[in-house]
Amino acid sequence: MKRFLKRLASAALALPLAVSISSGTAYADKIRIALAETPSDELAAFFVALDRAKANGLDYEWTAFSDEELAIQAVLSGQMDIGFGTPYSAMQRSKAPLRIIFQLSKLKFFPVTTTKYSSLEDLNGEPILLHSRGGGTDSIANVIEDRMNIKFGERSYVPGSSNRVAALLGGRADATIIDLSNKNKLMRSDAAENFNVLEMFEVEASDEALFANLDWIKENEEDVAIFVNALVSTWRDMHEDPTVIRRETNPDGPIGQLPEEILAELDGFYTDAVEGGLYDPDGGGRTAATADMEWYSAAGQLEGTPDELNIEDFWYLAPLDAATN
Repeated sequence: MKRFLKRLASAALALPLAVSISSGTAYADKIRIALAETPSDELAAFFVALDRAKANGLDYEWTAFSDEELAIQAVLSGQMDIGFGTPYSAMQRSKAPLRIIFQLSKLKFFPVTTTKYSSLEDLNGEPILLHSRGGGTDSIANVIEDRMNIKFGERSYVPGSSNRVAALLGGRADATIIDLSNKNKLMRSDAAENFNVLEMFEVEASDEALFANLDWIKENEEDVAIFVNALVSTWRDMHEDPTVIRRETNPDGPIGQLPEEILAELDGFYTDAVEGGLYDPDGGGRTAATADMEWYSAAGQLEGTPDELNIEDFWYLAPLDAATN
């Protein structure tokens, strides 16, 4: 799952921390894509869409940065054309006209506790284990407090959903927030009876999205259209049959080179993800943009209230409208 936008203090390190590049030698006419992490099962659907776009004439290369803020800075500096993330704070602060063009995934995290708690209200005043100070789960906790009119007790931080699950299992925590995959693994385990997944309000806001400079988008309308069309077709096909991702994964590509035990779980991962509402088959669009204004303002990533914010200052919807209509 995506990490929320952090401070840009380390942004100047973007190029030294780029850890992987694909599609051969770079040429000026290639779309340069800045990933916010190395290829994993969570990126399999994206690489299927890239393969479809390539079959329709898109020429691209990708570079994997160590985190989202570096991918954002690479696009801001012009080193990359399209980036992964939800760079709302950077959009407001920067003079560059960054715009989101496609919602890759929704913000689906889950409050999981021992059985001593049965609702979010029960966590009023109680300690909670989160990913990082100022990060995604910290922001989710802020929104929970605001919407449920509660106040968490002490916040402790352990990076990685799987590590927080281990803390639950080891009796070192009673409440945390974890991603869909680790939530499902825990609740299918022999220890499931010892834990509760608390009912959470529905979230349509973006976890991961694709963004680019608006000037670049308009100068490369044909390539952007090919890319967005491929994404929409993949996301829609995935909703019809999640196993399409495993079947269309290129065995010679970056996902196909992952360990066999990960590849063997792709069908289950995408079936769970689709059932869990992680993906919008229409790429989010205005529904996601409106939800993002609400969520990221409440989380402290956007200045201003939702009714003061204009989605067109953050999203460029023309390519997605053309692909979905």
